[in-house]
Amino acid sequence: MPDIDLRLLRLFLAVYETGSTTRAAVRLGLSQPSVSIGLGKLRAHYGDPLFVQMPGGMTPTPLADHLAGPIRRALDDVGTLSAYRAGFDPSRSTRRFRIAMSDASHLTLLPHLFAAIRRAAPHSSLEASPIDAGLGERLSSGAADIAIGLIPGLEAGFYQRVLYYQGWVAIHRAGHPLGLLTRDSYAGADHVEVTNGTGQSLLHTALEAAGITRRIALSLPGFLGLPSVLTGSDLIATLPRHIGTALSRQAGLGISDCPIPIDSFQVKVHWHARVQADPTNAWLRETAFATLAHLV
Repeated sequence: MPDIDLRLLRLFLAVYETGSTTRAAVRLGLSQPSVSIGLGKLRAHYGDPLFVQMPGGMTPTPLADHLAGPIRRALDDVGTLSAYRAGFDPSRSTRRFRIAMSDASHLTLLPHLFAAIRRAAPHSSLEASPIDAGLGERLSSGAADIAIGLIPGLEAGFYQRVLYYQGWVAIHRAGHPLGLLTRDSYAGADHVEVTNGTGQSLLHTALEAAGITRRIALSLPGFLGLPSVLTGSDLIATLPRHIGTALSRQAGLGISDCPIPIDSFQVKVHWHARVQADPTNAWLRETAFATLAHLV
């Protein structure tokens, strides 16, 4: 038996409820011949007359009486599905939001974003995950909701929005003997290098273009031990301005504009195309932008 057209089910219900093909035609905005043709298709589909003309109008057969309830419920369900629009109420949400970001962002962005999310969604929680080779797959599968940072590999299939532009600074202990950093004093100093971070390629490119080879006295995988190292030595660290400023304030370190030109970069919010219209993800993105874009 072929599938039945929803328009025929609406026609059936109109005839059933009005008891007249004329009144059914008025309700549906159709001509009476169109209703008669549709009723003929219904009769052929079910192998039953469905309605019999009597002095009081179109009287339903036992099969029509049996069909009326299921058809009414089916049309109600279709109407519900047609009118459905997903929504998100942060005040009632118990959602665990999963955001990929760099170690530096744990210090500079995460405290502000966590506070903003919890103010609006007090029953929610947040999980920070790394920016790594599997990030694109995590975003596409929903294992991560959004990613924040410089992430050049996320292109096709992803949306992005710029949060802010990021420059570079040099940080060192207060009272560093070099004083005001110049190109020559920078080139002659000992340096500590943080190897983690997608912006490091920009730094290396700038150093190569300037003809400077730094003396790397210490390499660190992250920022955790950097303030203590700098406080107790004459090393210099070259960092994106946001994390450099945060560490300088946190540990009372000196901060200088980097004496060599390094390209700035864009810190962006990234998300997958599959959640572009999702209201929960849209709320998270807007919260991130409203909270973080003004910090720099």
